[in-house]
Amino acid sequence: MQGITELFPVSSLGHSVLIPALFGWNKVVTQQSASESAFLAFLVGLHVATAIALIVYFRKEWARIVKAFFHTLSTRRVQTPDERMAWLLIVGTIPVGVTGLLLEHVLRVLFAKPLAASVFLIVNGLILFGGERLRRRSEVRALAVEHGGQGKEPARKLETLGYREAAIVGVFQTFALLAGISRSGITMVGGLLRGLDHEDAARFSFLLATPVILAAGVYKLPDLAGPLGNGIRGQVLAGSLAAGISAYFSVRFLMRWFETRTLTPFAIYCVSAGTLAALYFGLIR
Repeated sequence: MQGITELFPVSSLGHSVLIPALFGWNKVVTQQSASESAFLAFLVGLHVATAIALIVYFRKEWARIVKAFFHTLSTRRVQTPDERMAWLLIVGTIPVGVTGLLLEHVLRVLFAKPLAASVFLIVNGLILFGGERLRRRSEVRALAVEHGGQGKEPARKLETLGYREAAIVGVFQTFALLAGISRSGITMVGGLLRGLDHEDAARFSFLLATPVILAAGVYKLPDLAGPLGNGIRGQVLAGSLAAGISAYFSVRFLMRWFETRTLTPFAIYCVSAGTLAALYFGLIR
């Protein structure tokens, strides 16, 4: 579930709240909004495995980007597309990094509840629907043409994205701290609204997510070495292997999907699943 929902634009955090609640795993549900718990320590391992899968899939691009970054430090100039991409990713990561350090725990305590996650999953679907609709507006088309886009559906190249635009997409990513809002979905929408096509929007979204997911996991990795990891390290290993393998095949599938397809099917799923879950947790339970 983690490996798929972290990359599919349907919110892994939302599903990590809703699925245990649907199965009646009440202790797991309670541990979601605790300051520390064995389940949160378990999720750390899954996030690290997901980030590693992304690094493996984009390994050639990451090798060029990292090399380009260090080259800019020595030359103090940004000249190539890879050098520009390195700094776009840094600029785009800053907003969610700062917000996560300051508010991640507060938002988790407040909103990592089944009913809240259901509502935000509906909101996520509406955001995906809205992104698909707004990307067709004349202003977005004009922006794409301004940066070299051509044809019936003009789209700009990823390397033409500005630092301010990368920061805006990074701000979009901060909303994924709410259970039910998808990191990949909302950053893809941000990219689409700046004139990117679906493939480049997905690529930037996955590259942008990798350091955030990895840093969040590594930051809390000591939890697994401490008392919170006692008795669950075997489960963490099994879960991480499953998360890593499923994440690799998920990103492989999605990069092919977005060559010709849109976010609409995922929007339909989010609104439908969120509505059913909201009715269940709000009225039945």
